[in-house]
Amino acid sequence: MPQNDYIDEARRRFGYRLDHFERARKKEARKAHQQSAFAQRVKGLRAKLYHKKRHSEKIQMKKTISMHQERKNKHENDDAVKSGAKPAYLLDRTGQTSAKVLSNTIKQKRKEKAGKWDVPLPKVRGISEAEMFKEIRTGKRKSKSWKRMVTKVTFVGPEFTRKPPKYERFIRPMGLRFKKAHVTHPELAATFYLDILGVKKNPQSPMYTTLGVITKGTIVEVNVSDLGLVTQSGKVIWGKYAQVTNNPENDGCINAVLLV
Repeated sequence: MPQNDYIDEARRRFGYRLDHFERARKKEARKAHQQSAFAQRVKGLRAKLYHKKRHSEKIQMKKTISMHQERKNKHENDDAVKSGAKPAYLLDRTGQTSAKVLSNTIKQKRKEKAGKWDVPLPKVRGISEAEMFKEIRTGKRKSKSWKRMVTKVTFVGPEFTRKPPKYERFIRPMGLRFKKAHVTHPELAATFYLDILGVKKNPQSPMYTTLGVITKGTIVEVNVSDLGLVTQSGKVIWGKYAQVTNNPENDGCINAVLLV
């Protein structure tokens, strides 16, 4: 049995292996084939238990997919107020309301958990590690090359303190650190200069998310308390997500669209 948390300690000091996330991605891709092969050869009681578990997983997956699609459905609304006279050929029609407007708080929370947001940029160009990082050679004779400098825009929190140079694996230059973004509200058609609270997800890699790298398509959390947005219960909304729509390292600023 391993003693202490030496793996976590090594990762804190030196970071992950360069191919760690690629290996994890391939392992995840192989998982479906391994499950299929196991399902075909398993027998007896073990097969019954396994197929029962897979059945419940598939039901849950279908429920999640249906919740994703629920916001685009149309429902009949018998309570729609009919104003004015209608021709005979329109009398059999009923008013419709979109499921997008939800008055039920439970439904709203459930759909938020299912991730109902349609992002402005569903697909982005992949960025290689050679483009993202610049190799920094260290040591007396510059023979060590385990350090990397991030060449893209990054965000670090206000309480951020750099590690000692001996232990710092990824260097985020001060000139590429941004704290604010130009966020456009799609319904108000207005742009605001808001503080960034954090990086929620970078579509390129989980490692870039932990490093706070901001590229095109990244989901960031911004401070919208100055906009006066409130919830259904009347509480002020503090943070909201926005997607970056430009290449910040080229433009020198961050442009984003608020996800409403």
